[in-house]
Amino acid sequence: MGFGWQELLIVLVIVALIFGTKKLRNIGSDLGGAVKGFKDSVSHEPEKDAGADESANAEQHSEKDEQKD
Repeated sequence: MGFGWQELLIVLVIVALIFGTKKLRNIGSDLGGAVKGFKDSVSHEPEKDAGADESANAEQHSEKDEQKD
């Protein structure tokens, strides 16, 4: 007993009348930008952590080298 295409069309028309097409376009672009930003941050997060770990390891190695001398 789900929604058919006719019911969905009626709902979309009502939403377009309430918000207006310009407002819906702005909402859609804002939502798309938010999703894109979220995907970028999720996909790039491990690289940032790996870079931070490598720089921390490099600092530790340089400190150990200084202590040896």
